[in-house]
Amino acid sequence: MPNRVYLSTKDLYFKAKLREVAAQLGADLASEAAAGDVAVVELDDVHAPERIRELTHRGVRVLAFGQHERADLLREAREAGAEAVPNSLVENRLRALLRGDQPPSA
Repeated sequence: MPNRVYLSTKDLYFKAKLREVAAQLGADLASEAAAGDVAVVELDDVHAPERIRELTHRGVRVLAFGQHERADLLREAREAGAEAVPNSLVENRLRALLRGDQPPSA
């Protein structure tokens, strides 16, 4: 079960919510992406797919999230190796990951 979470988001609302999820489930926050078991990456810039590839190559599980209207970004994140969900699902999916639940089948 993952116990270290790295959060890569500029959105303070999501950062606070995701920190709370991690704290509720006893996970520590990692200060560096490579130190996390799970990296949560907001799809907020053009470099996100590159970051995702680097992290997955290092063995870090990546949960990417972004606006549901940007299906292209979500698809690109999946192609880069992340599990990608719309903003509305990121809290619940992080909670499930930290509990050890398997990703939903595609």
